[in-house]
Amino acid sequence: MTLLSISHVGKAYRTYASEWQRFANWFYLPVKPSHEHWVLRHIDFSIEAGEAIGIVGQNGAGKSTLLKMITGTLRPTEGKIHVNGRIAAILELGMGFSPELTGRQNVYHAAGLMGFNTAQIDEVIEDIEAFAEIGEYFNEPVRTYSSGMQMRVAFAVATAFRPDILIVDEALSVGDSYFQHKSFSRIKEFQQAGTTLLIVSHDRGSIQALCNRAILIDNGTVIKDGPPEQVMDYYNAIIAQKENSTVEVVSLEGKGVQTRSGTGEASIESVTLYERGAPVEYVGVGAEVCLTINVQANVDLPELVVGYVIKDRLGQDVFGTNTHHLECKLHSVKAGARLSYKFSFTANLGIGSYSVAVALHSSDTHIAENFEWRDLALVFNVVNISEHKFIGMAWIPPTVECD
Repeated sequence: MTLLSISHVGKAYRTYASEWQRFANWFYLPVKPSHEHWVLRHIDFSIEAGEAIGIVGQNGAGKSTLLKMITGTLRPTEGKIHVNGRIAAILELGMGFSPELTGRQNVYHAAGLMGFNTAQIDEVIEDIEAFAEIGEYFNEPVRTYSSGMQMRVAFAVATAFRPDILIVDEALSVGDSYFQHKSFSRIKEFQQAGTTLLIVSHDRGSIQALCNRAILIDNGTVIKDGPPEQVMDYYNAIIAQKENSTVEVVSLEGKGVQTRSGTGEASIESVTLYERGAPVEYVGVGAEVCLTINVQANVDLPELVVGYVIKDRLGQDVFGTNTHHLECKLHSVKAGARLSYKFSFTANLGIGSYSVAVALHSSDTHIAENFEWRDLALVFNVVNISEHKFIGMAWIPPTVECD
C-alpha cells in the first residue's frame, strides 16, 4: 500500500512589488512576482508501507522544506502530496514547546495538536515520562532544559503512539549517545511493527543501518534514488566534486555499482589484497594481510595522500586511515611517477563480505582536493578457518579464567 505519494512537487519563495499584489496572489489572480526563488522543483517519488527511506543532501538542498510540506506545515507551490496514514514528525528541536510550560504540560499540548484527547494522553503520560528520563525536570519549565532534554521529551511524545509514518529531521543528533541508542531501538521496533520511516541525516551509518532506500536531493531536485550504499557513495563523490572533477557510476559484473570521482590528477591503477605473498579473495579470521595500492601521478603534485576505508556488507565504515594520518605523505610528486603503497594489518574481522574504498588526495581528507575516489575498489571475504566460534563484525579474542 502506498502511504505517501509526491507528484511534481515544487516550492518557490516569491516577493511582490506591493502587498496588494501579494494579497491578490492568495486568491490565484494572475500577478507576476518581482522575484522568485525555487527551493525545490519537480520532486516525484512514492513510499510504500514498511519502507525506511533516508533523505540526504548538502545543507540548503531543500530536505527540510520537503519534510515540512509532507507534514503540512508548508504548502507546495506546485504539485500534489497525498498521505495515507498518520504522521509523527520531529522536524525542529522542541516541536514548538512553550518555554514557560513544564515538560508535562507541553506533552499534553503537543499530543493534543497531534490529534489525541486528554484521556488518550493520560494513558501514556507515565510511559512518556519514563522514556524521556529527565527526572524532576519533567515538571519544570522547558526554559530550564538543555537541548538534549528537549530532544528527549520531543522524541518521547512523538513516538508515544506508533504512527504509520515517522519523520525525523536530524533532531537526534543533539542527543547524548545513550539516548540515541534508545531512540534507534524504538525506531527499529516501529519498523518491525510496520511503521514507515523517513529520516534526514548526514550520518552515513544511521542511513545504512536503518534504511532500505535512500533519496539524494541536490539543488532542489532528486538526483539519485536507490539502495543506501550506492546513494551514499554517490553523495560522498559530489561532496568532493570540484569544477574540473567528474563523477562516474560504473556497473560491476555481479558486484553492484561502483562510484568513481575526482580530477584525474592522479589515478588508481590497481588494488590487491595479499596473504603470504599471494593475491587472495578469501582470508581467514586473524590472518596477516597486505593491502597494496598502485597509483600514478598524471601531473606534478605538491602533495599526494593515499587512503582507504574497509566497509562491511551494508557499506558501513569498519576502519579507515590514510598516509597523512600515518605520517607517510609524499611531497613534490612528478608527473608520470608510479607508486606502490603497502598497508599491512591483521584481519581482526568477523565472518562476512567486505569492500575497500580507496582515495587519492592532498591534505588530510579527500574533500579538499579529490584526485580520485573509488568505491568497491576491492571486495574480499573473511572466513573462520581455525578460531573458536564467535559472532559480530570484529574478532577480539579474549583470555578467560574459570574459578
